[in-house]
Amino acid sequence: MFSIFFAHQPVRFRRALAIGAAIAALSDPSVGVAQDLSLSDALSRVATGDPAVAANAARIQAADAAITQADVRPRDVVGVDVEDFTGTGPYSALGRSQATAWYERTWERGGKREARVGAARSELGVTAERNRLRMLDLFAQVQAAWVEALAAEAAIPIAAQRLAGARQVEGEVDRRVGRALDPLFAAERARTTVAQARIALDQARENARIARTTLASYWGATGGDYNLDTQPFTIMEPSRPPGDDSPELALLTAERDAAGAKIRLAEASSIGDPSARVGLRHFGQGNDVAIIVGGSIPLGNRTANRGNVARANAEAQAAEAELAVARAQLGREIDRIVAERAALATEIAWIEREVLPSAARAVTLVRDGFARGGTAFTFLEVNQAQQAVVDARSRRVELLRRFHLRGARLDRLTGRHASLLSSAENR
Repeated sequence: MFSIFFAHQPVRFRRALAIGAAIAALSDPSVGVAQDLSLSDALSRVATGDPAVAANAARIQAADAAITQADVRPRDVVGVDVEDFTGTGPYSALGRSQATAWYERTWERGGKREARVGAARSELGVTAERNRLRMLDLFAQVQAAWVEALAAEAAIPIAAQRLAGARQVEGEVDRRVGRALDPLFAAERARTTVAQARIALDQARENARIARTTLASYWGATGGDYNLDTQPFTIMEPSRPPGDDSPELALLTAERDAAGAKIRLAEASSIGDPSARVGLRHFGQGNDVAIIVGGSIPLGNRTANRGNVARANAEAQAAEAELAVARAQLGREIDRIVAERAALATEIAWIEREVLPSAARAVTLVRDGFARGGTAFTFLEVNQAQQAVVDARSRRVELLRRFHLRGARLDRLTGRHASLLSSAENR
């Protein structure tokens, strides 16, 4: 009925209704609107939605269970012995058998229990650091995909500018051909340039779509549920000075501490654990009972466990050496990345300050001369001048891409986004 009513209304009235419906739809907060996505937003989505989070949580649960198990003391033992059950001569009858029911307990000495718990807790620390390292590796991949998506988005305006310039030159060439200032093949070359520029623009848009989809795949979404702001892509933040919270160094430190805990466990295991037994013996002949007591302690524990102690000490020394090696390698790599970023920033600034303004002035001068209709400038010179601007802008985007990719590697080495892991775990 509403459709019949709507069809009989004046055109102006129907247009007003349509405009009002469109405005209402746009203003309705329930309508899905793509939101601007920052790097922190992307990493936060991954920190809560990636399957690796569940795997890391399971590893932590296993390490917690190991701590619980390490705190269990040796179990008490209950047993029954039957002696003289059967035999020959006077022991052939069951009436002369002896049955003993006994209870035995072992006491741990040398702090074995505390050492086991300490070793299990140190393994929990190693597991936590490894989980943190895995997530930071994933963050580095997401950050690299975010940079690639920004670079792909930044390439679209360059391709659009190239197409607009080619179309403008095509119009000028057509006018010059009509005035017999240029040959006919100049118009064909101009049309070819426009076609190539159109293909390049379509390819740039497709590359941007693929990059957005790749980025969104890290949290199981599509590339159409967010917008990318390319402004951060043009900002060159200075490199942060490296701190002492590198995830690699934190993992190696945890492994060194775990090796130290294993030394303490091996040393504690060198001390023998005494055991005591108490029981009740029943004599079949005469039906009498008696209480028995006993005890035992292993001998030669220090000699028997000497190899384990030596191995634990060697592993601790190796962990300490690996920590020193990793600290030196990390410092060298950070210094190299910082130097590369500084060189890239210098070249980018030089392009922005010198190359692009000069290339833009050249395009203006060549276009003005070409548009005046003289023979001093040809289509080739105009095309070369415009291509110089496109090449300079494309070079700048490529340098920015490399600058931010090295920044992603630097963030990974310094653990810059580790705070997002803590915030995600506390949710």
